[in-house]
Amino acid sequence: MKKGHLFILSGPSGVGKGTVRQVLMQETDLHLFYSISMTTRSPRKGEENGREYYFVTREEFQNNVKRGNLLEWTEFVGNCYGTPKDKVEEMLESGKNVLLEIEINGAMEVLSKCPEAISIFLYPPSFEALEARIRGRCTEGEETIQRRLAKARSELQMEGKYAHRVCNDSVERAAGEIASIIRSVS
Repeated sequence: MKKGHLFILSGPSGVGKGTVRQVLMQETDLHLFYSISMTTRSPRKGEENGREYYFVTREEFQNNVKRGNLLEWTEFVGNCYGTPKDKVEEMLESGKNVLLEIEINGAMEVLSKCPEAISIFLYPPSFEALEARIRGRCTEGEETIQRRLAKARSELQMEGKYAHRVCNDSVERAAGEIASIIRSVS
């Protein structure tokens, strides 16, 4: 059986990675498995454990770090986020293409461990559009929003580190461009 490919979809907070990913997952010919991240943050309204994230305690998270079961992990705005290594390896071996939707530092960490991964940077049409998306969530206070915006400014400077760059000016167009990238290497 042919081994699958590892794809990294990354970009600043609020750029629409999750929305684009949802469209991509509907394309059955891409043979995608979405790698669900682990986090210590609380679920947002409508989120379910094992669907958007594996919601765990800080102790459970640290146990995974100690066991070496995270491809990457980081702490951001007081919460930990990471990619469970065991499930990614299992899916790649079964021939699935694995899609990681992760933040930029995590993407760089995965690329250092898995240089064969195909990296895709999703960026907004403008910084103003990004700010509107972050504020439009209505899930965080002003201090958290300001931290996310400050981090996004620096993250946008990282796009040159990725193999592919895709503008999310339209979810369908961006997803179509990413699907083409996946098809070209699969």
